[in-house]
Amino acid sequence: MHTNYVALAIVVAYMAGLGLLTSIVQKSVRTAATFTSGTTGSGVPAVLVGLMLMSEFIGTSASVGTAQEAYVSGISAAWNIIALGAGFLFYAWFLAGKYKGSGHNTISGVFAEVYGPSTKIATSLVMIFALQIVAVALYAGGGAILSVLLAVDRTLATVICGVVAVLYVFVGGMRSVVYTNVIHSLMKYAGVGIALYFGLSQVGGLRELQARLPAEMFSWTNVGVSQIFAWFIAGIGATFSTQYVIQAINTVETQEKAQVASLSAALLLVPFGIATALIGMCSLVLFPGIKSINAFSALISDMNGPMAGIVAAGLAASLFGTIAAISVSTATLLYKDFYVRFVGVDGDEGRSLSFVRIATVVVGLLPIALAIYTPNILQITFLAKAIRASLAVLVLLVFYAPWFGTRTGALFSIIGSMVVTIAWFLLGNPFGIDNAYVALVLPLVVMGASSLVSRIRTGTPDLKRELP
Repeated sequence: MHTNYVALAIVVAYMAGLGLLTSIVQKSVRTAATFTSGTTGSGVPAVLVGLMLMSEFIGTSASVGTAQEAYVSGISAAWNIIALGAGFLFYAWFLAGKYKGSGHNTISGVFAEVYGPSTKIATSLVMIFALQIVAVALYAGGGAILSVLLAVDRTLATVICGVVAVLYVFVGGMRSVVYTNVIHSLMKYAGVGIALYFGLSQVGGLRELQARLPAEMFSWTNVGVSQIFAWFIAGIGATFSTQYVIQAINTVETQEKAQVASLSAALLLVPFGIATALIGMCSLVLFPGIKSINAFSALISDMNGPMAGIVAAGLAASLFGTIAAISVSTATLLYKDFYVRFVGVDGDEGRSLSFVRIATVVVGLLPIALAIYTPNILQITFLAKAIRASLAVLVLLVFYAPWFGTRTGALFSIIGSMVVTIAWFLLGNPFGIDNAYVALVLPLVVMGASSLVSRIRTGTPDLKRELP
């Protein structure tokens, strides 16, 4: 393995160009509100937001992770990204307008209106934790790619990825994320398209790929129906309750545009999922016996400099685009639910903006250590989605059944679901039950039980009595 200087130069040039764009955009960012919402008086075009949403959900954890799973399970690995597309379809019709109409750009703010202020801190902590897990998977995927370009140990490459990503993103905030992620989206598609073309050409075409792999690798259910359904639960749940989705939707002006943005994201996700799965399958034919986590990076190592550079730039876009959204979203939660509440803004916009930018850097650096020791990117990614799926259950209840459950039940649902889902994951999903199912069922059980107890005690549910 040797350093690919041409490919590395292309990636550096790409990032430098994005850095220039960020520096231009940041001139309009003078307040914490602008940094976290992305608005400066006029809305962001819906199609751009759709590209941004797609870009945020297909980071290195999705591209490298899907190729890793496809190396083992075949084309059925594509379902994990297709599930996200389905999530955005449902989001467009059932939640995009609701979120936009709520006037909040944090999920904790939405919950606080119905479930009371005690849920606000709990929701923020759960969301911050889930987003940090996503960042762990992102850095692990980025490190796997960068280690090939630099011919260095994956640990060092992971550290470099994390540090560079954080330094790049903190300046412009959400408005910068919107415009740079549009470019990231196009670069991701170009990179994955070239990687798929290269992989298929090396194998000898799609028919040759079919001939050289077992038939089950082309079965859409090879990974298991239960696993596919779990991916749909986690993927749909993640789109319903992820902080940076809410922030992105709030950058458009109307509920109709919010739906257009969601539908655009859904349509863009499906072909990306199929392409990345095929890349992993090509890698299995070309590089049998390697670690599955290296399925994508092994393909890059066989490319010439310019081709490898474009693909690597696309994967860099996957990393930087999503980590940008995660960092800004986490900083927004820290600012609105902790800084404003416990410190106060007292009219000092400069101080508030400084806090948000510093928080963006800190939350971007924290996941690096865990990323070094992450063996399975896709499993870690879907743990984070499962945690958010439990919040998605409460999101649906907030907007469509605010009378169901109690405030105490909501609080226990938020905290208990996170603890039990993580414990279930660490135990290896006992009895073959995926942690996504646990995340889905537990909030319903807790809220149902709290409603029953409240009816017995008072004759009516607490929430129904307390709501105006």
